[in-house]
Amino acid sequence: MPDAAPPVLDDATLAFAGRVFQYARMGHAAELAGLFGQGLPANLRNDKGDSLLMLAAYNGQVEATRVILEAGGDPELANDRGQTPLAGAAFKGDAAVATLLLAHGAAVDGTGDGSRTALMTAAMFDRTEIVALLLAHGADPDLRDAEGRSAADMARAMGAQATPAQLNAAPRPGP
Repeated sequence: MPDAAPPVLDDATLAFAGRVFQYARMGHAAELAGLFGQGLPANLRNDKGDSLLMLAAYNGQVEATRVILEAGGDPELANDRGQTPLAGAAFKGDAAVATLLLAHGAAVDGTGDGSRTALMTAAMFDRTEIVALLLAHGADPDLRDAEGRSAADMARAMGAQATPAQLNAAPRPGP
């Protein structure tokens, strides 16, 4: 049986949804908590596949990130580009959000629907604090993306100044 067409949403519903996603972006944690208390799903996603958690994490909204996680937001829910909230925090260089996501079960070497880990993203953009945090949580610096590139390879390709050496010096598990 073919998939049913998505429901047509009225203007009031679309406006409400827009406000909810804006709450996540802008860090309106109390408003989000109230909506979750009324039954709003914590894993609501927009037309780009960005979850409320992705929007809060990417925009550095620590308290909103916490509220969404505590309401059941999935730290592994990737957007349509295969990015996880941890990768979003790594890209932005937000150690507080990354730490919170890791504490709530984000997979340190998770790749969402893609093949790039948060460590790879952090390394590419020379986010040394995030690289150190992820390595301390057990990130594997030797993982490869779908094209066979390691985090250090990606960092060098992007012209990162500090992270290639940081990754090369990272301890590796013994035999």
